[in-house]
Amino acid sequence: MAAKSATAEKVEFLYEGTNRGGGKVKGEIFALSDTMAKSELRKQGINPLKVKKKPKALFGGMAKIEAADICIFARQMATMMQAGVPLVQSFEIIAQGSDNKTMQKMIMSIKTEVEGGVSMAEALAKQPLYFDALFVNLVHAGEQSGALETMLDKLAIYKEKTEALKAKVKKALFYPIAVLIVAFIVTLILLVFVVPQFEELFESFGADLPALTQFVIDLSEFMQQWWWAIAGGIGGTVYTILRIKKTSPKMQEAFDRMALKMPVIGDITTNSAIARFARTLETMSAAGVPLVEAMDSVAGATGNIIYYKASMKIKDEVSQGTQLQTSMRNTGLFPNMAIQMVSIGEEAGSLDSMLAKVADFYETAVDNAVDALTSLLEPIIMAVLGVLVGGLIIAMYLPIFKLGAVV
Repeated sequence: MAAKSATAEKVEFLYEGTNRGGGKVKGEIFALSDTMAKSELRKQGINPLKVKKKPKALFGGMAKIEAADICIFARQMATMMQAGVPLVQSFEIIAQGSDNKTMQKMIMSIKTEVEGGVSMAEALAKQPLYFDALFVNLVHAGEQSGALETMLDKLAIYKEKTEALKAKVKKALFYPIAVLIVAFIVTLILLVFVVPQFEELFESFGADLPALTQFVIDLSEFMQQWWWAIAGGIGGTVYTILRIKKTSPKMQEAFDRMALKMPVIGDITTNSAIARFARTLETMSAAGVPLVEAMDSVAGATGNIIYYKASMKIKDEVSQGTQLQTSMRNTGLFPNMAIQMVSIGEEAGSLDSMLAKVADFYETAVDNAVDALTSLLEPIIMAVLGVLVGGLIIAMYLPIFKLGAVV
């Protein structure tokens, strides 16, 4: 945890200097201070002539580098290397083809490091905001084994599959929330702007209004008077929950545990965590990374603190000689099918291929669950919208119907 804290405090510095051959070089480097930046540059064989903290942009700066950008970078590097394009030239081609200026600068910074004699893995490690330990370790393994293009291909496949899985899970959560927000906004507009027009008309009747109509009018008056307090309360509640979830490990664990137990959503969350667990472990196992070392990256990739803790428990047990299948069973979080397939993989010496099958199965399960959830929610959402909007319309026209009946 201390290492993560130190990384988070690093800032970006711009530097100019000379390399071992006396040529001028310039670029960017992350460090805790300008002194440490100079020290790091000297280790790389660069004599720093000027080092200054990179100024912040006035209006938000350039575009951010997203996970999708790193995914595309991995695929492009794999393609370039398989085509026999030299490493440094690959960086140049990819940078020139990117529309994201920040991505261009980051790739060119890596290129400068590699040109200075640093390995690709070391260059990537100096960009901790964008390349995690898994990415760096696999590139390092590829460089050590002389099969960098193969490892980059595995990384590209891993990134593509994990990003596709994340997109599916986000879709499952975003769709109902977006529709509920739209329904709330439509109802709010009707109550604040439409109902008051009918209220003026009803006052001219001089008669008692139906209970449903009176309730809607009272609700409309309340919303007109206190809309700011309601909006502030909802916004404050959402912000507080998200803030507490982010800063409190106990609350994060409670939310993640709740997500695993929710109807439908719980299955999607569970299958997603198992798929990420299997996919990450399969990728690292195929790269020859020892099981105990791989478990740190596997734990971080699960996306759920309950599975994170389970993965760390598995790491401890495996380091003491326990089989992976037994450790997975001890957590009580993995289904029997996944455990049995891992068991077969361990006995047959083909753990990585069996883990790939497990990942494929649960990724498909997530796809099917998301499609089923969408199909289930569509009629429910239509019914809810119909009741809300239809109820308001009926409430407004009831007095008019009664007046017509009297006439």
